[in-house]
Amino acid sequence: MAIPDFQTLMRPYLQVIAEGINTISQAEPILAERLKLSESDFEELLPSGRQTVFRNRMGWARTYLYKAGLIERPKRNFYVVSADGVAALQKFPEMIRMAELESYAPYRAWRLQSGTVDGNTFVPSVEPDAGKSPEERIALDFQSIEDALVEDILASVLVMHPTKFEQLIVDLLLAMGYGGGDRAMGERIGKSGDGGIDGIINEDALGLDAVYVQAKRYATENRVGRPALQAFVGSLTGEGANKGVFVTTSDFSKEARDYLNKVQHRIVLINGDRLARLMIQHEVGVRARKTYVLRSVDEDYFSEF
Repeated sequence: MAIPDFQTLMRPYLQVIAEGINTISQAEPILAERLKLSESDFEELLPSGRQTVFRNRMGWARTYLYKAGLIERPKRNFYVVSADGVAALQKFPEMIRMAELESYAPYRAWRLQSGTVDGNTFVPSVEPDAGKSPEERIALDFQSIEDALVEDILASVLVMHPTKFEQLIVDLLLAMGYGGGDRAMGERIGKSGDGGIDGIINEDALGLDAVYVQAKRYATENRVGRPALQAFVGSLTGEGANKGVFVTTSDFSKEARDYLNKVQHRIVLINGDRLARLMIQHEVGVRARKTYVLRSVDEDYFSEF
């Protein structure tokens, strides 16, 4: 079965704790087996790549059970079921969700406290995506914001002056570490008679190894085809070069991508979506507006001697 959301995990996790399985490390394989998770489900990672989705949802299920007073923590990372927890297993034989937790005073108090910002109190909404853990919802919201930013970036790029666009690509490659990140190692050369070469990034001080760049501003529906790539390969051959980067604001046709398998030149294709995301990643043409830091307990710091 698919990985249950953290609310669906609350009752089975509470049951496991009631059976004397007191740590999350002990409970994880037992719960996974009872839920009949596949190996791929069990190993699926969060977008951060630092924790599995299942462990993360278990952690949040435990947090909510603890805040409602259904489990207690006599010592670090060790949980036992409370009297209210035992009663809850009888009261809710099928499922325990956030709506059921509202009947417990400690949970209501925690919700009100955690929903206080700048002196104003509000109760966070359970919907939408109530089944996802807070960390997952943050990741999804962040992804939505970034997707919208990608569209804004491409819209801005499409109205840039051609010369500025060519310089943008050179700046981006330098920001990515080509040429050691030294601005003196990158040059925009796009001009009449440039032979299809819009920029050069020297990988060494003497220019013995260089990456040649071509940049095409095309509307989304106008894909770069094989003839454009053939012309670029011809330009590289004429320069005695074997490495190139072809960038477009649109995309590449299948024929164009397949063509690269037939040439000896090392050419990287960057379409519009990837271009925008690389600009975000390397902060070219964008700037941070606000930063949020997610912190977790440093287990090493609190480890016993």
